[in-house]
Amino acid sequence: SSTYKSQGIDVTVKYSQGSWTGVLGTDVITIPKGIYGSYTVNIATILESENFFLPGVKWQGILGLAYDALAKPSSSVETFFDSLVKQAKIPNIFSLQMCGAGLPVSGSGTNGGSLVLGGIEPSLYKGDIWYTPIKEEWYYQVEILKLEVGGQNLELDCREYNADKAIVDSGTTLLRLPQKVFSAVVQAIARTSLIQEFSSGFWTGSQLACWDKTERPWSLFPKLSIYLRDENSSRSFRISILPQLYIQPILGIGENLQCYRFGISSSTNALVIGATVMEGFYVIFDRAQRRVGFAVSPCAEVDGSPVSEIEGPFTTADVASNCVSSVSFHEPLLWIASYALMSLCGIILLVLIILLLIPPRCQHRYTDNDVVNDESSLVRHRWK
Repeated sequence: SSTYKSQGIDVTVKYSQGSWTGVLGTDVITIPKGIYGSYTVNIATILESENFFLPGVKWQGILGLAYDALAKPSSSVETFFDSLVKQAKIPNIFSLQMCGAGLPVSGSGTNGGSLVLGGIEPSLYKGDIWYTPIKEEWYYQVEILKLEVGGQNLELDCREYNADKAIVDSGTTLLRLPQKVFSAVVQAIARTSLIQEFSSGFWTGSQLACWDKTERPWSLFPKLSIYLRDENSSRSFRISILPQLYIQPILGIGENLQCYRFGISSSTNALVIGATVMEGFYVIFDRAQRRVGFAVSPCAEVDGSPVSEIEGPFTTADVASNCVSSVSFHEPLLWIASYALMSLCGIILLVLIILLLIPPRCQHRYTDNDVVNDESSLVRHRWK
């Protein structure tokens, strides 16, 4: 690019899978349709990567659309979308329709999708848009109230669904669930499916399940529903995906067989509504009103039948008034806390070394008052 200008600032970004390092700079961009003009934005040149540009992928980089709290190397770096809102004077909202590879292609070519910057496109959804509040402005963090498999409530404490955080993230391929929730979902699917025996490797993602190409295995599996709190906190709505979205076909495996993978995985740090779910919906990231909207997507159909649903409203009388932990640490704050604790430990270690090097000048006879016990200030005020 002839308009790229390096700022000479190193950037490193790590994901749950893969990482890259590069240099921060600025460049001039143009939007091909709708938003006319040229705009200067921050951009990073990727110089090295590991497990990031995977074999066979045709994409050349990544566009982050979350909040500046997650910007690298610090939140002082203005994000792409914030720059666009400010310079192009567009509404602070974008929307996304993902038409997945597992869904049939209309006409010729490959499945695509739509990213609408600055608004909502009515032709990309059917029915009503249901909104849930954004709980924290870093990731698009939302509040999940409960999950159902085949219409049966998992009966978990709603805080389990929001353990650490629950986010909507198009950059995550699968539906990721905290370990306890994942185990409950797998057990419920196995219990309600029409398959008597199923390899555990399929659930963990290490094995594929294959059927004859003439068979359609989706009828063997139940529907999965996620309840989100409505803008009216006393109400909720549910987004549901049929097995066609989470039992995902893998192309090019065999001549007479069609193989599938499980589109749900376990997570150690979040519940992530990723592409597995988002492919069923038109998703609106309404940053201006601090909410995320869901509507049924017209491209989420298989053999002419919808594979996603939205229903509501439902009462929230059967769940807690707040399912999100009141203690929320953002990643940058965790780094600051880590460095602060490391510095404190270093100072204490230095003091101890100095004390060891100084020869003792006198001996002290211990009394009962010197004994360290649970009532002493040293123990009462220790780090928990």
